[in-house]
Amino acid sequence: MVTSHYKRHLAKTVTWRIVGTLDTILLSWIITGNPVTGLKIGGAEIITKMVLYYLHERIWFNRGIRDSRKRHLFKTLTWRAVGTLDTVLLSWFISGNPLTGLKIGFAEVVTKMILYYLHERVWYRINFGLEQHRESRSWRKT
Repeated sequence: MVTSHYKRHLAKTVTWRIVGTLDTILLSWIITGNPVTGLKIGGAEIITKMVLYYLHERIWFNRGIRDSRKRHLFKTLTWRAVGTLDTVLLSWFISGNPLTGLKIGFAEVVTKMILYYLHERVWYRINFGLEQHRESRSWRKT
């Protein structure tokens, strides 16, 4: 039986991947000038980022940072480091140009950090998968 917090992590993984993939496709298209390259990079990231994001969620699940805003900021920073490295490598591989990989990776640092922080704030307000977990953790603040 899959517990509710696993379902929550999977749901967060899917929703974040939709947002992140659309951002990557758009940035890659703008930087390369080629929509097909943008779609290839975004498509490749669907697999790598979903696995990496799920693992990131599992690692952060029981961390004891009590202030929700600090927690979301730290999660944003650690995820962005992992995500940017993945994007740089995939973009380099798909475009064949390391400079293109760096441009795409660093362009998304700003957009993805903002989008990720907002995604975390939205999910913080959603109870899906937290019914039992919130009962045992009364320290969560808005």
